[in-house]
Amino acid sequence: MKIDQLMKGLKITKITGKKDIQVIGIAYDSRKVKEGYAFVAIAGFKTDGHEYIDQAVKNGAKVVIVQKHIDFIEGVTIIQVENSRKVLAYISSHFYYDPIKTMNLIGVTGTNGKTTITHLIKSILQKNHVATGLIGTIAHEILDKKYKANNTTPESLDLHKLFKEMVDKEVNTCVMEVSSHSLDLDRVAGIPYKIGVFTNLTPDHMDFHETIENYKKAKTKLFYQTTKANIINIDDPYGKEIAQEVNRLDTKLITYGIYDQADIYAKDIETSSKGTTFTLMTPQFSGKISIQTPGMFSVYNALAAMGVCYVLGYSFEEIKIGIESVKVPGRFETVPDTKEHNIIVDYSHTPDALKNALHTIKDFVEGRIITVFGCGGDRDKTKRPMMGEVAGKISDYCVITSDNPRSEDPDKIMKDIEVGIKRTSCKYKMIEDRKEAIKEAIKMSKPEDVILIAGKGHETYQILKDKIIDFDDKAVASEILREEK
Repeated sequence: MKIDQLMKGLKITKITGKKDIQVIGIAYDSRKVKEGYAFVAIAGFKTDGHEYIDQAVKNGAKVVIVQKHIDFIEGVTIIQVENSRKVLAYISSHFYYDPIKTMNLIGVTGTNGKTTITHLIKSILQKNHVATGLIGTIAHEILDKKYKANNTTPESLDLHKLFKEMVDKEVNTCVMEVSSHSLDLDRVAGIPYKIGVFTNLTPDHMDFHETIENYKKAKTKLFYQTTKANIINIDDPYGKEIAQEVNRLDTKLITYGIYDQADIYAKDIETSSKGTTFTLMTPQFSGKISIQTPGMFSVYNALAAMGVCYVLGYSFEEIKIGIESVKVPGRFETVPDTKEHNIIVDYSHTPDALKNALHTIKDFVEGRIITVFGCGGDRDKTKRPMMGEVAGKISDYCVITSDNPRSEDPDKIMKDIEVGIKRTSCKYKMIEDRKEAIKEAIKMSKPEDVILIAGKGHETYQILKDKIIDFDDKAVASEILREEK
């Protein structure tokens, strides 16, 4: 593809070198540059791509796109722009022949619930014979093929490559989680979503956004990129604010909720350890729904997914068959066992998600709640004492352990959590080894108790300094139970 096609419609501040040049690939990582590539220099969190331009050129880059001034390089076309990260999003789409123009894209954003909602939507669509792709936290899926997900929302180049593969395989609909980072960092710039969904907003990623207002503004960007409808949780206070703001747009606003007056809502809710039933109410139809996950948070997730499919024109029967047949990995997932133990694995890694999971258990538990949890390293430190306090207030006993410590000292992370749990009267232990922590919880539990292993959910690994080890909470718990017999 020639430069003029690649940069079509984009503002160029300055260009030096040959303008009539062919680009055979794009990279934002200098190590992935090959002969004839365009290298896009992006200023990241830890490193600046501008520092690796020489390496990119050495590897064969013939075009370099920058947002900072750099000196002339013999045989290389240098294109200077205002925002190289944003430009990467647009040229990635151009390079893959704008696959987004032929797709129906559904974006889901919010602090909690994104993964479950995207899987529920995908299930409904697939049950109705729609070839559907998915981009999210657990994996990126194209028909029956799965790709490992490094980020909830990939960098724009990787994202458009996925879109292109979807189009090539005749997938015409993609449901995707849209993270606040991807919105703030222009990974999804220029993408025309058909429908946008807002779940909720609670403090998270404050190390990046700094304030809840900045976090909300990042999430709100999605609803300015939609064409058919914005579907927003009106029960959430920030959802109310976003709904008021985007209601003036041409895109239709659909609200959902339980307590406030909404377009789509649930009534007659009944929840147990087996799941939840409720009556779905919409402007056009109503009916009884049963889902496999207990708790009010599960009702909200289901309402969001069903709201999307309602907007797309599906009937109650078509929605029901899809919503009732799916169980999302690592989301309030029961560990298979004998009758002696009740163990639930859940991805809840924010204070609000942990609170929701624990309150759900509290509704049906006959004995104690024993919670095993930790917090990730190199992530928002402010939520650690909050997680400790939430767990301590609702649990009867806690085992604080290691999650994904990454480059941080696990003991320091655990002590940050301990600050919060000490504000409560909950008894607790601190056991750094996660397997030993799970073993301790199982050893002390009785048949009427419920153990919640929180924080990692679907993850099958643990990140420890410079290595990644196999670690699956569900598999580890099952192994310990087998050893007990």
